[in-house]
Amino acid sequence: MNIENLKMFCLVVDEGSISQAARLSFVSQPAVTRQIRQLENFYGTLLFDRTEGKLIVTETGKMLYPFAKAIINDFDRSKEVILQATGEYNSNLRVGASLTIGEFLLPSLLGRFKKHAPDIKVTLTIRNTPSVLEDLTNDVIDIALVEGIVEDKHLIVEKFANDELILVCPPDHPWKERSEIQIEELANEKMIWRESISGTRLIAENALKEYGILEKINSYMEIGSTQAIKSAVESGLGISILSKLTVARELEQGYLQEIKIKDVHIERSLWLVKKPQRFHREGISQFVDFIQH
Repeated sequence: MNIENLKMFCLVVDEGSISQAARLSFVSQPAVTRQIRQLENFYGTLLFDRTEGKLIVTETGKMLYPFAKAIINDFDRSKEVILQATGEYNSNLRVGASLTIGEFLLPSLLGRFKKHAPDIKVTLTIRNTPSVLEDLTNDVIDIALVEGIVEDKHLIVEKFANDELILVCPPDHPWKERSEIQIEELANEKMIWRESISGTRLIAENALKEYGILEKINSYMEIGSTQAIKSAVESGLGISILSKLTVARELEQGYLQEIKIKDVHIERSLWLVKKPQRFHREGISQFVDFIQH
């Protein structure tokens, strides 16, 4: 069995398409099909169902996938360990981040890390929290930085920072002259939320639920982009509860205004998530040490 066949199998599963796998690998579609056939012959079973013009992973293909990922991962790690031991190793680090962290916190942090460890090549993937954790589980990335709740007991979860969630409104809002509002006043406003799976939204909703106000709030609009929410609030379409990280520039320039809610403070932890390592990886260790100090 060829390790490259396993790599191609995983790529086809991840992309859901032989043509896309071929394009990403810079080979022809027949070459990809040939590698998959060789793997099917080795295991004596079909790994994909090709009926009705669709490529669907079979049950045996689904069974093979996590093993193939683990084999590829161990193979890559073995090369890293040997190269590291011989002094010929330049580490690659694949970081996955949820949207808020990836767009507003990581760019400057990674810039400082590159100065600290210039030999480490860093790639960054930005997705929502569930997708980032799925990538980590499937070894698509090496480490995840998320603001959402992590419930997988097989992952190592460590807090690396705190982030405050604040109420923002447009600068011409009737609240503009007030230092704070009562939480009950939120029921009279139009709330603009992120999508339902957003870590920011879940934490804000849980906090408001504790105060018995969530069900009374008019959920006026749901938008899948923090930048679009900021623009909507600035245009006077409503108010929102957002990460302070994401609105720092708008607050400074006066495009948005923060309004305190009396006796309410919503804070969340930002999490560094990784899988247990069978082998020491210098890139991961250096990044974890850097981000925690």
